[in-house]
Amino acid sequence: MNLQNSANPSINWRTILGFWLVICAIYVARALFSGAAIPLVSGSDDAMRLVVVSDWLSGQNWFDHTQYRLNTPYGANIHWSRLIDLPLAGLMLILNPFFGDNTPQVAAWILPLLWLVPLLYFGAALSVHMAGPDAVLPGLVLPVLSAAVLVEFAPGRVDHHNVQIILTLALLYTTIMAWKNPRWALWAGLAAATSLAIAIEAVPQIATTIAVFGLFWVADPNKGGTMRLFGLGFAGAALVHLAIAFPPSEWLIPACDAFSTVYVAAALGVALVFLILPLLALSSLWARLVAGGGLGLLLLIGLFVAFPLCRGGPYAAIDPWLAENWLSQIIEAKPLWNSFVALPAYTLGIALPPVVAFGLVIWIALKNPAIPETSSRRAEWLILGTFLMVGLVIMLVQVRGARLVAGMVAPVGAFAIIWVRGRYLKSKGILDALALLATWLIFSGLAVAVIAGMVLPKGGDEISATASTGPSKFACMRPDVFERLATLAPARIMAPVDLGAQLLLYTPHSVVGAPYHRNEQGLIDTFAFFNEPLEQSRSILSERGISLVVTCPAMAEMRGFSDAPETAFVNRVKEGTLPDWLKDISLPESPLRIYQVKE
Repeated sequence: MNLQNSANPSINWRTILGFWLVICAIYVARALFSGAAIPLVSGSDDAMRLVVVSDWLSGQNWFDHTQYRLNTPYGANIHWSRLIDLPLAGLMLILNPFFGDNTPQVAAWILPLLWLVPLLYFGAALSVHMAGPDAVLPGLVLPVLSAAVLVEFAPGRVDHHNVQIILTLALLYTTIMAWKNPRWALWAGLAAATSLAIAIEAVPQIATTIAVFGLFWVADPNKGGTMRLFGLGFAGAALVHLAIAFPPSEWLIPACDAFSTVYVAAALGVALVFLILPLLALSSLWARLVAGGGLGLLLLIGLFVAFPLCRGGPYAAIDPWLAENWLSQIIEAKPLWNSFVALPAYTLGIALPPVVAFGLVIWIALKNPAIPETSSRRAEWLILGTFLMVGLVIMLVQVRGARLVAGMVAPVGAFAIIWVRGRYLKSKGILDALALLATWLIFSGLAVAVIAGMVLPKGGDEISATASTGPSKFACMRPDVFERLATLAPARIMAPVDLGAQLLLYTPHSVVGAPYHRNEQGLIDTFAFFNEPLEQSRSILSERGISLVVTCPAMAEMRGFSDAPETAFVNRVKEGTLPDWLKDISLPESPLRIYQVKE
């Protein structure tokens, strides 16, 4: 039996693929239009993903997660999942005979557009299931009009965030479907384990799923089998992912910041708890709630005792100086209110649709409006509301949570659009027509952001961007600016952290720093080189055998720390007084500044 077809008979793949072609054309046109200002691969993570996959295709071992050209000359561990490398590597293998050295860039164009297909499917499938067959159009349109989702599927975005968005929607969809069909619980377990294996940023959504399946049994003891199936699927898939991610010698090595035995132990614990609970003869709902909560608490305590390093969170082991001066400054890791000060229009665009959606879900669940598709789905709306609620909390604490909650808005927006459209078709009144237009706009994050940008004053980051003169930092990331560097013999380079991944992608050289927390010493030495007295900077270059210093004046890092002394490299460069141990060999027209280290 085909679960997908039976679950949503109204989903037509020709409709999905037709709409996908339209969206692809828009994305390509947008990328071509902005290509002169913003290069295809403008993010460090996307550039590093291409580097990692290229190294693997060139012979690096599947289990070897070291980036040998990072933290030069020592190398640094990259904690990323090989699982997400597979689609990119497969595409590059197919394209290589036709495009040769340009294969990584061509693959970076194509892969994000391919990921749009499952995004559109799950958006439409969720919407049709929750709001009926008329929800296909809003289910397809609303996800790609999300300000948070839009950027993650644009050409050039080859990192894992778009896949995590898809897996989060798959997790929500399979959990909702499992309420009435237990077989979907196995798929939910597989989606949870796969999402966790790719990146631990999915932990809140996975914890939500675990809680929801536990509440299945609390609400109805006959759902014990559904709960067990999820637990078995989750634990079994987690074990498989551990086995394929690391050699046997590393299976028991704990890590809090990436998939490891820590998270496999949690999955096994969940499976054990979900096997035990249905065996308890508890007739009272409150008794089941206490039993489930009690065993869940015991599991958490056991995990904290077994893995004490994780008590402080996934980044508890990071150097305190880096945590304060670098990690805490990453804009997407900041709370929503900080993002609003910096980028008010964008922040309103990502925040308003899910907030409105959550309020509407509560209304649907409580009022049970007289729409056939909702009358028998109160429990499923509550499941959706639970996922939305947790997503909103995460977004409030860290604004990057918006990209995982954005896709959940589609079925709620689809319901609202259908409901308001029904009122309009009955009245044909101007007020109902305006209400229908407003409903589309409210659930379209991109539209909210555009309108807000016309009304709200500019934020701090927007003012800085418009006030800056000269080339932007993106000018330093175009492939052509690295052509001269690429012709030089492989060298060790000191460069700003945010330039490191592009140097690895476009040149054969090695770098000290790139924005990855496991490269602690490389990060510390990079920040020290630019911001400490010149004597210390020279010592760092000597110890690492650095022969080139490459900078991008437009990057924020080149402004330096506020407490950097006058003799710091960043301040000497601003004054135009290079130390005598550097020779400027930059090309006049290049946005990069290249300095040769004298022996």
